[in-house]
Amino acid sequence: MTRKQLAQLIDHTNLKPESTTADIEKLCDEALEYGFASVCVNSLFVPLCAEKVKDSPVRVCAVVGFPLGACTTDTKVQETKEAVANGAEEIDMVIAVGKLKEGNDSYVENDIRRVVNVAGNHAHVKVIIETCLLTKEEKIKACQLAQKAGAHFVKTSTGFNKAGATVEDVALMRSIVGESMGVKAAGGIRDLQTALAMVKAGANRIGASAGIQIINEMEK
Repeated sequence: MTRKQLAQLIDHTNLKPESTTADIEKLCDEALEYGFASVCVNSLFVPLCAEKVKDSPVRVCAVVGFPLGACTTDTKVQETKEAVANGAEEIDMVIAVGKLKEGNDSYVENDIRRVVNVAGNHAHVKVIIETCLLTKEEKIKACQLAQKAGAHFVKTSTGFNKAGATVEDVALMRSIVGESMGVKAAGGIRDLQTALAMVKAGANRIGASAGIQIINEMEK
């Protein structure tokens, strides 16, 4: 894998609550320079990013219901609608983890489906299942529900909880969704070795704030 190929798998991410306009402008400039797949930001910054990366291959990814997933479905739908209207081409939404854990599959599926429907043809939806909070059975169920609801990716983690992506979880998620969906590994991926291990396990997107360090570890 070349530097360029790996860069095209990375969502260059800044979701810190204290991030300023200057921080996000820098994120966009870096994504353009390195050829990352997207910039992943809080929805407040979607208009800025859309302007900064327009006419380039870099996409704008907005998080929705982030980082807890515990807001109402209507709130997630409205946030998605605004993000798409402002130029987001990808949506990373957090599932209602508690509803999944109590076995309310229909709620979880509907929550995802309504975001997918409002994103429509404008944006791909990645579903964050927050693997560190789930049992193996719950991880499997979450992937199945995301698939059934029409999402485009399943994603391991927000990066804001007690643990992030693991090779084992990525491999499990890939085994459940097959080739019908993407798998995004995120949370704690800070070096080349970890990034490549995630790709080998089945990830075809990497969420990282350390994308530059990862790429710079590769030989030019």
